[in-house]
Amino acid sequence: MQLHDVWFVLIAVLWIGYFFLEGFDFGIGVLTKPLARDTAERRVLINTIGPVWDGNEVWLLTAGGATFAAFPDWYATLFSGFYIPLLLILVCLIVRGVAFEYRAKRPEPRWQRNWEEAIFWTSLIPAFLWGVAFANIVRGVDIDAQKNYVGGFWDLLNPYALLGGLVTLSLFTFHGAVFAALKTVGDIRERARAMALRLGLATAVLAAVFLLRTQADHGNGRSLVALVLALLALAGSLAATRLGREGWAFVLSGATVVAAVAMLFLALFPDVMPSTLNDGWSLTVDNAASSPYTLKLMTIVAAVFTPLVLLYQGWTYWVFRRRIGVQHIPGHAPAVSTDQG
Repeated sequence: MQLHDVWFVLIAVLWIGYFFLEGFDFGIGVLTKPLARDTAERRVLINTIGPVWDGNEVWLLTAGGATFAAFPDWYATLFSGFYIPLLLILVCLIVRGVAFEYRAKRPEPRWQRNWEEAIFWTSLIPAFLWGVAFANIVRGVDIDAQKNYVGGFWDLLNPYALLGGLVTLSLFTFHGAVFAALKTVGDIRERARAMALRLGLATAVLAAVFLLRTQADHGNGRSLVALVLALLALAGSLAATRLGREGWAFVLSGATVVAAVAMLFLALFPDVMPSTLNDGWSLTVDNAASSPYTLKLMTIVAAVFTPLVLLYQGWTYWVFRRRIGVQHIPGHAPAVSTDQG
């Protein structure tokens, strides 16, 4: 395996880590409307991700930076061709971060409702658009001989890509519901578990259609294994949720995200952005990569700093591992249930 192959794998791992962590993060944001019944429950949901949401976004920054350094042509074509959807995602992430920080700065209900509305929409829109973007990457887009995207914005909103967006939105929301059931106590925990079951069934249908279509059009033996693992993990997460085993349900919903995203990268390799105009114009791990010296230097830096980042983020999740409920929100009466299991 050459260094450009190694860096394709590493970038895939970074995106997988981002979607695993930010997936339940987005899901919690979406659930602040359908799951939470009042301000206290919305605070509970927001507090479940309060200590970790910004750390989760580090994976996105690292994935983007690694793509820029290891595959500059891929980065240039991707960010110029997908400029509008990626700009929308960036704006949503900025507003979302501001909403988390500003929501509690003033006590007026209207002020807090407005920021809660922002959290909902800035979680839903990126969750959908990431699926649209990655579906188009796997499907292929109009790239010419000079490695430029020559299609338009509306070309990205094709039926396959829109289905991919619905899959990521439903999968992340399901992942978030499982996380909410794992991290809360009382009535909201029971409702999160019930919602996870309903979301999981809808997600299973959408994911099966999308992944099977991807396998039929772009897949290989490796991607088929990932597809099977994704569907089995999703079924296992639903079963664990039904049995009230929230820990296992979360592990398996996360495994679903991991296997599904891995399948997309496995179906894509050795391309990084296929061209629908001419196969010879496709960007590959070979013709889009940086020089061997650059890749070698990047590998050394990654080997030193990646374990430190993983240890720090793991420690963060361990410190903030306890469940919370409305009884932990100042000014609210204790909940009836005090189950900490």
